[in-house]
This record gives sequence, C-alpha cells and structure tokens, in this order.
Amino acid sequence: MTAPRVITEPLGGSPLAIAAQEGRARQWFPERPRGAAAWRRYLEQVAARHRTGTWLRNLAPAIAAGGAAAERLERIANAGGVVVSTGQQAALFGGPMYTLIKGLSALAFADVLERETGVPTMTVFWAATDDADYDEARWATVAVPGGARTLRLPPAARPGVAMSHMPMPGVEQLVAELAAASGSVVEPRPLELVRECYTSRETLGSAYLRLLRGLLEPVGIAVLDASHPALRRSAIPVLSRALERAAVLERTLRERYEAIRSGGYQPQVEHLPDLSLVFAEQASGEKQRIAVREASSAAQAAPETLAPNVLLRPIVERFIMPSAAYIAGPGELAYFAQVSAVADALDVPCPLPLPRWSAMVLEPRVERLLGRLGLHREELRDAHAAETRLARAALPEPVAEALRALRQDLESDVAALEVADRDGLVPSASLQGVRRWVLHRIERLERRYVAAVKRQESQMMLDVATVRGALYPDGKSQERVLNFIPFLARYGPSLVDAMRGEAVKHAGAVIDAGKAPFGADVPIAERV
Repeated sequence: MTAPRVITEPLGGSPLAIAAQEGRARQWFPERPRGAAAWRRYLEQVAARHRTGTWLRNLAPAIAAGGAAAERLERIANAGGVVVSTGQQAALFGGPMYTLIKGLSALAFADVLERETGVPTMTVFWAATDDADYDEARWATVAVPGGARTLRLPPAARPGVAMSHMPMPGVEQLVAELAAASGSVVEPRPLELVRECYTSRETLGSAYLRLLRGLLEPVGIAVLDASHPALRRSAIPVLSRALERAAVLERTLRERYEAIRSGGYQPQVEHLPDLSLVFAEQASGEKQRIAVREASSAAQAAPETLAPNVLLRPIVERFIMPSAAYIAGPGELAYFAQVSAVADALDVPCPLPLPRWSAMVLEPRVERLLGRLGLHREELRDAHAAETRLARAALPEPVAEALRALRQDLESDVAALEVADRDGLVPSASLQGVRRWVLHRIERLERRYVAAVKRQESQMMLDVATVRGALYPDGKSQERVLNFIPFLARYGPSLVDAMRGEAVKHAGAVIDAGKAPFGADVPIAERV
C-alpha cells in the first residue's frame, strides 16, 4: 500500500501559547539554552542531581520498561544521562492522534539533543492513569465513509474516579467497531494490542498503559504509570512541600494569574483560591482536591494517596527524574506560564517546556478524492464552504446564466431609474433599498437552487463529507480528534518512520538557536 503523506502544521493554540512559541512573554517562561555548548552545560546540570541512578531504581516498578526502551533507559542511568518527557491522560484506544505525535516528537528531541551534545538522552512518556476526567477519556473518533464516527463508553456510574479504577463495560463491542473502521490492515499488531488490552476485565487506565507500552517501547520510549505507588513515593517530598506551602502557593498563583491577565492574555488554568495543588485519592479511586485550610493535616495523613494537579505535575516530574525538557502541546505551553510561579514558590528547578511537533496524515485515498473534487484540503476547515462552492459549480449552465442575468438586469435597471429621475421624485436611498431587497430575494432563490443541486449530487456531497471527516472532523484538526490506531493498522512502520522523520526536522529547528521559539541569549541558570 502507498504510504501517506505526513504534513507538518503550525502548532497553534491560544494567544498565550502562540506568544510562548514566538519567544514573547518570556517573563513567565524559563530561558532556553542557545547553541550546542549551552545545551550540553544545561543537560549536565540536570543530570548532576541524579548522577547515582537512584531515580531509576526508585521508579523502575512504575516504568517496567522492556525491549528497546529498557536498553536505552539503562544506558542513560549508567552514563548519567537525561530524559526528555511528555505525557497525556488515559483515553479510549490511546486517544487522538496527538498522543502518538507527542511521543514521537519527544523521541525526536531526545535523539537530536544526544546527537548535538553527546549527552545520553531518552524519552519517558507520562501516562496519566491517575486522571479523573472520564468524559474526556471515554471516546475515540474514527474516519468512515461519509464523515467521522465517535465510539463511546457508557457514562460513569461515579464521577471523579481515576482512570486506573474506571471500568470499561461493553468495550469489546467498541473494539470490533474500531477494527471495522480500520479497513484494509497492513500491520495487524496495533489491533491485536487493542484486543488484548481493552477488555471488560481491565480498567481504562490499565488498558491505556499496556497499549502505549506495546506501541512505544519498541521504538525506545519508556512509559511511566502515574498512578503507581512507586511514583507516588518518589513524589512525596514535592507534594508534602506543596501542602506545607499551600497558602504561599495560593497567593503566588493569584498574583501570576492577575499578571497574565494584565499582560493581555487569558491564563490557561483557572485560579481556585480555596484549593491546594494536591489531590487525595480514596481507596475507591475517587479524587478530591485538598483544601488550603486542611493542607497541613493532609500532609501527615496518608502521603501515598497524594497526587499533583496539572500545575504541580511538571514540578514533580522534574524532581523525580532528570527531565531536561517537557514536550508540550499548545494548552500545556500556556499553563507553563503558571507552572514557573509554582517552581518559584517551592524553590525548586523550573521545568523547561518545548513546543511539540504538529502534523496531519494525508492518506492516498483522501488525496485522490480531493483531486477528483478539485478541492484543497484547507477549504474543508469551513463547515459548508466546500459543498456550496461545488454545488454552485454544478448548477446547470442555463440556470446559472439566468441568475447572473437577473442580477445584472437589477443593477442596470436601478441605475437607469436613478438617471431618469432627474427631478428626484423618489430619493436615491429608497431606490437602493429596493435594490437590496430584490437582491436578497435573488440570493435566497439561488440558495434554493444550490440546495437542490446538493440533494441531487448525493455522491459528491458524500465524498466531501468523507474527506472532511478524514482531515477536519467536526471542524477541528485531525490530530486532535481522530484515533491513531486505524492509521497504524493501515500503514504500519512506514507511517511511523515518516512521522519520525518530520518530527526530527521540527526538533532540529527548535534546538537550533536561530529558529528557537523559546530563544534566549543566555544559558539556563538552574538551581542545583
């Protein structure tokens, strides 16, 4: 089968995320090294705190790496290397395309940094199995003829339950539907993994973890289980400090929140003044943010039940392993403007965010459809523009010519009346009002003709819906909606190789000082 085209796209995001990518709003983001020598010094600083390799022994049960990932992980631990990390919350069938994109992007950054600096570097994917946003996790969307279809697990019986405890009743039926949507399969392993992992006996978190390990470990990416007790034990010092300084953190974050707003941006994470940055998880799996007023006592109660919120998690990650950079999506880039305030308040090193690679996969069958329709893929961003343009072009020529003549006659007749009425018997504004009213009626008539053509040209409209579902489902970018398993099943290693090649180009451009979105003139001055 012909391999698809992988097209690098702008990452986009909110004005704050774009400002971060363009090197503006630097007062809220850590400085990034400039040039290979500065990067080498920075990576060595990061590695120095974890030189003994204790971090890996502590986290080994939570990583449980195998294959190429285990080999690379052991090598950086023995050589005093560093980690490039990224992560994503647990989701049905691994989630949208950007889950895979983030992993491959982080791998590309690790490869480029090691090549340019000589410092051993690898990738760790933080699988957020402790996340409790079930509504965000319970769906997967696939492209099918005529559009996109979303597969959903049943609503949760109890809200606020971590994905590591969330059951998946009836998921086998969704697995069958995913396989059917994958079409002609070249590489069976992705679907085999899905069938092995996504069963009613597993939780949504455990299935996600097993799937990612099966897919990412062979290319050298280790996957970290965020809900594992070993990770929580390693994080206790940071979580305890966050609880001890809960009031200080609350004040610092409020000031940062207002500073970001005063700077003309919208903060990514809403400030909740009465809540700390730490969750407590019950035995049932339910998670609840600890109140600031209860923070001191909570720190002593059951430390292994604690978990960080979104602003504290990067701090924890930077503390428990030699994480030199976090490869962030647009929303994450934006909230790092608040993460730096947390690092300052806790007096710990601030994690370094780098913008992830963004891409679209253009499959041969979709590209052929675009060519047959005479469309450019960008035209499909609009919900109805492509269909309307094609329907107008398909109007019978006599009808189209008659509508054009009707407009021309209207314009010429109104102009003739204005010339003829030398005495101003009727104000010009009245004539123009009649002109606009009649023109509106002609436009309504034309829309009826276009609608009739759309009904007649059902195959053409079906084809437009098909390519839109494959490229811009629900008007959103492909990577944010479509599940990646069908793509891997249809194209196998050739797609992964193409994606890695483009991701390496992106990573090289970001690391290159002349093209650095987070460019700075001086190396990072990090607390050691």
